[in-house]
Amino acid sequence: MNDQSEHPAAPVVRTPGGAVGPAARGRGLLRTVALDLFTLERNPLPRLSRPRWLAWLPHIAVAYVAVFFTFLTTEQMGDRYHVTGGYPLVAGLATGASILLAMFRPVAAWWLALLAAGLVATHIHDHVGVGQSWPWPPSGMVAFAVVLLLAALRVPPRVTVIIVAVPVVLTGLAELALQPKHGESFILGVLLLFSFVGVLGYALRATRLARTRLVEQETLTEEERAQRTLLEERSRIARELHDVVAHHMSVISIQAQVAPHLVENPSEELKENLAGIRENALEALTELRRVLGVLRSEHPDDPANPHHPQPTLAELDGLVDNVRGAGLTVTTEIAGIRRPLAPGVELTAYRIVQEALSNCLRHAPGSRVEVGIAYGPQELHLCIANTAPTRPVPPSQGAGHGLLGMRERAGMLGGELAAGPRPGGGYEVSAVLPMDPATKKG
Repeated sequence: MNDQSEHPAAPVVRTPGGAVGPAARGRGLLRTVALDLFTLERNPLPRLSRPRWLAWLPHIAVAYVAVFFTFLTTEQMGDRYHVTGGYPLVAGLATGASILLAMFRPVAAWWLALLAAGLVATHIHDHVGVGQSWPWPPSGMVAFAVVLLLAALRVPPRVTVIIVAVPVVLTGLAELALQPKHGESFILGVLLLFSFVGVLGYALRATRLARTRLVEQETLTEEERAQRTLLEERSRIARELHDVVAHHMSVISIQAQVAPHLVENPSEELKENLAGIRENALEALTELRRVLGVLRSEHPDDPANPHHPQPTLAELDGLVDNVRGAGLTVTTEIAGIRRPLAPGVELTAYRIVQEALSNCLRHAPGSRVEVGIAYGPQELHLCIANTAPTRPVPPSQGAGHGLLGMRERAGMLGGELAAGPRPGGGYEVSAVLPMDPATKKG
């Protein structure tokens, strides 16, 4: 659904002094009004978005109203005003067609409704009795109000003002110049009804546009929040990996420095090569700290601070004890031969278990949690599963993108992570991490 587009303003003609002349402003206004009123632009009536089976309900209702006013206009012209021949049927069909057309082309429908009203007024003029209205019969006035409402729902406010003002002005001029002898004036009723319909259509249009913009803004905000959370998690991963890489580079530098003293009578070439290795290691370490130092300076109290060593699976028992102290029943099971892993794998596995247990605390209070770790020949398998919560779940605070961070960590090593509800209730997070990320990625 698209509202009628705003037409571009007419070219501005300025006087030698730079001001816009009255004639230019007048021509621009007339051009804008002409573009607004003399258009056949398609502007369909919006469908209901939910539930799906009600999507076409407004169109069905408008079609029913069109058929109703077709018969009502025909009947009133024939029985109330005693117009004979085929004119009542033609006027009734034109009235109903204008309502149907208003679902798709509101401005064109307004012109057709105005033509139908003129046709009705012309043929009932000589048949108006005492107490009867002219130029609008009761059915015609309400039918035109329906067209006005359907148009005001979709056209810009300036067009709404025009399509409401024109029939009111024409009604007043017709009553002043051509009012039948026995006819009663309905100009006040026409003014009140058409003005109310125009204001109602404008208000509903403004509400719909505001709701649409709000939904769009909420969608953008959610996307930005997810992106920001992803970037924050990647920054955290980068800071943690900085410690891992820095440790290894420091070891390389120390080994290169000590190696010449472990060999009896080392050659100058060996000393030179080892000195080059140490120099390159120190240079790489300095560059690494320079690049990632910005991340640390923004989060001086982050656990990834160089003064805090990165956790490993050897510290899993302490993590589980803390969660138990918070009120969860946690059991752990380790399969396979427990052995040290690459620092990146150790850190990633620990963080995945930590985040999964944190989610259990937040979203499944009182549940039973099972933590399984299996050491395979080439892969490390993790599984954290919880039962349904036994206590009310408190409102969640924050963006809630912990799973996104876990997937980032697993994908960084070439691993996989899956999460979802369990068939019997509860939730499960499982991950597979390669023992040797370099081999996995290669």
